[in-house]
Amino acid sequence: MSGPLQIFIVMGILLLAQSVVSLRDGFSFLRYVRLSRSQPPGDYVPRVALIIPAKGTDPAFEANIGAFLRQDYPQYRVTFVVDDKKDPAFAKLNALVAKAGEPGLMGSERVSVVIAGTSETRGQKVHNLLEGLKTVDPEMEVLVFADADARPSPSWLMSLVAPLANPQVTVSTGFRWYLPGRTFVSQLRAAWDTSIATLLGEHDASFPWGGSMALRAPDFKRLRVAEHYWQSTVSDDYSLSRAVRDAGGKIRFEPRCLVSSREDSTLGEFVRWTNRQIIITRVYAPRLWHLGLAAHLLYAGTLIYAVVLMLSSRMPVPGKFGILAFLVVILALGMAKGKIRSTVARETFPEEREFLAEYGNRYWQLAPLVPWVMLWNFVTAGFTRRIEWRGIRYRLRSDHEVEIIGREQA
Repeated sequence: MSGPLQIFIVMGILLLAQSVVSLRDGFSFLRYVRLSRSQPPGDYVPRVALIIPAKGTDPAFEANIGAFLRQDYPQYRVTFVVDDKKDPAFAKLNALVAKAGEPGLMGSERVSVVIAGTSETRGQKVHNLLEGLKTVDPEMEVLVFADADARPSPSWLMSLVAPLANPQVTVSTGFRWYLPGRTFVSQLRAAWDTSIATLLGEHDASFPWGGSMALRAPDFKRLRVAEHYWQSTVSDDYSLSRAVRDAGGKIRFEPRCLVSSREDSTLGEFVRWTNRQIIITRVYAPRLWHLGLAAHLLYAGTLIYAVVLMLSSRMPVPGKFGILAFLVVILALGMAKGKIRSTVARETFPEEREFLAEYGNRYWQLAPLVPWVMLWNFVTAGFTRRIEWRGIRYRLRSDHEVEIIGREQA
């Protein structure tokens, strides 16, 4: 057996093992989602302060905000936070608050809009959250943080808060689930982002997502999140995760709190968005970044090496067929996990069944492209710590030091 073929066999065994474990984790995720959805959310209903930062609007803005105002939950108040009155979200939010007293909504007396002002020392989103926290009634027992670009189900808040009935759970979280739109970029975004969602599960490695996370108000104070972890950061969720880990707490992922989102963009905007996610991971969770980089280098390196061997005149025909069979197996395993994501989407968002019947297969059809986009993201994150987020450019000096280097002119 030739040396190059021996090298390929070693790389192939490692990649096959990695792919099998990934598929196994996908089935575990599906089982956990089904188990969670088959059970009632519970009857733990403490008083909740829901804080939602907003910047700019999109076609789904009004529907998303309306979903937050229609939660099937008895005792909650909502605070929307914008950085400036000139932000289009400010006028739109005030108009929606004025309608909050209409039948089916929560009542305008329990909704407010806060102006945070611009930040010079931290990410604008985190700054907005901190300013919103200053207005929270001291009697509120649970703090919930959410994003304005996602659309929760009516039972979202009940489901998100319920795990906190267990005193061992410090943070309860959901995750964003992108639905494929009509364009290729929207579909690729859905395949890319849901590959991260399926890393969550019923295990100790789950992480909070800023668009759906809840914790008891006393725990928020005990962990010194506002005073320490959020003082100079762009990442509300990674910083909260660090606070919980440092204190030996537990993060619970609640599948009922997967929230749908659909977004379209240019290919360039999509790549910049994915780069930003992984650059933030590089700074705030370097161990996770190193593991992800190694996994995607193994994937890409093995597939490229396989193609080189197949094109080599020195490789005998039986060997080429063996390598081709290996490539088919690897691609099939990745697409099988994408098929799991299609199943999760259809079962979690039955209201989207017609749309998913047409576009839901994109989760597995585009699965072979995702590792290559991921590889680009992980490699890019190794060379830069600059990101742009909602028109503001940041340099992430460390996980506790942020420099604002520019703002988009209004």
